[in-house]
Amino acid sequence: MKICMVGQGAFGQKHLDALKNIPDVEVVSLVGGTEESTREVAEKYGIPFWTLDLAEGLAQPGVDAAIITSPTPIHAAQALQVMDAGKHVMIEIPMTDSLADAEAVCAKQQETGLVAMAGHTRRFNPSHQWIHKKIVAGELKIQQMDVQTYFFRRQNLNALGQARSWTDHLLWHHACHTVDLFAYQTGEKIVQVQALQGPKHPELGIAMDMSIGLKSESGAICTLSLSFNNNGPLGSFFRYICDNGTYLARYDDLVDGYEKPIDVSQVDVSMNGIELQDREFIAAIKEKREPNASVQQALAAMRVLDLLEQQLEN
Repeated sequence: MKICMVGQGAFGQKHLDALKNIPDVEVVSLVGGTEESTREVAEKYGIPFWTLDLAEGLAQPGVDAAIITSPTPIHAAQALQVMDAGKHVMIEIPMTDSLADAEAVCAKQQETGLVAMAGHTRRFNPSHQWIHKKIVAGELKIQQMDVQTYFFRRQNLNALGQARSWTDHLLWHHACHTVDLFAYQTGEKIVQVQALQGPKHPELGIAMDMSIGLKSESGAICTLSLSFNNNGPLGSFFRYICDNGTYLARYDDLVDGYEKPIDVSQVDVSMNGIELQDREFIAAIKEKREPNASVQQALAAMRVLDLLEQQLEN
């Protein structure tokens, strides 16, 4: 399986690290945004060809698929270009930053029949997988998910502390994780939404604090707090309040309501959610099937984000 990696930044490198652990996969081209950093990453990971032109990267001999980790505003255009070139595609979360673009990506997937997957890593983290398996087995039912997504980003920097060429977004990126996960874990449609946001940053032009409420068909609720103003422990923290226990997920760690650790090391073949996500993408291509977190499945979350944005704008 020959892969074209699109994006040389922090998340592109996370995928490159993950792909090294998957048999019979080779990254043969890297498409970056700046010459110096793209060359450096290609040399670091032993990628034989690098370019700033997506068409060139896709045209390398034998390329089967592309993984897009580029800036969010160009996800949609690049995904369409990849599928037009006849290649399978995984688009890192969020697959787009508008509902119209998400619908265009889904329409192209249906037109081409290619595997197209969104990077909803939370579906694959062993901690969330453990909860999901319990729900599917009928052992748990969610009453409420209480989620905190907190970062300190008063400057436009990426996860490596480097200047970004684009601006991240609490709603279309970070809330997307939880909106999708809530629907996935409950197995239900989200039927009611509400949203509040704080003042917009004078330079970044985005709200730095946000509160979101969701309700599923059966009445389960999700309470989500997001901030780029949080100067403290960083990341996303999930509390599952269920009919048969309470559980706290912190990325790949899981504890019960009394902070007793739960062993999730045997849930899957790896503890790395990015690797598990990439394994699903590769397997879906080989098995010619729809992947978990396909763009068609992810479209439901994009529709909810669009509703939330309408509330915030009004």
